Amino acid sequence: MATTYSIGDLAKEFDLTTRAIRFYEDMGLIQPERTGPGGRNRVYSARDRTRLRLTLRAKRLGLSLTEAKEIIDLYDSPRDTGVQLRRFLDVLAVHRAQLEAQMAELQATLDEVREHEKEARSLLTKSEKSKIAHN
Repeated sequence: MATTYSIGDLAKEFDLTTRAIRFYEDMGLIQPERTGPGGRNRVYSARDRTRLRLTLRAKRLGLSLTEAKEIIDLYDSPRDTGVQLRRFLDVLAVHRAQLEAQMAELQATLDEVREHEKEARSLLTKSEKSKIAHN
């Protein structure tokens, strides 16, 4: 028999709320079977668990859920892996460029903060020396 998971099992394993897992389900990233009266109980497969793990990894990389779904869906299809890998590389290249631009902006801001600190220290030193000279 195949291993299955409840929503609570996955929430605990991945340190998520059940609401977050339902959100990923609404986005089409995972597709549990429904059991019980009115299909109220969700039963997740090993495939759902893997897709959830890959979704969380993509989020850590900074990819959007739409990008994550597109890439994960490519791996679900029986198509050529070359196409899948090229698409993944394209998404990663765009994301890397965005991160590098953000890092350059942060570095410029940090340099500016350092310059302001240097100026403020210099003014403070002059002010303190002036007070001592006048006493």
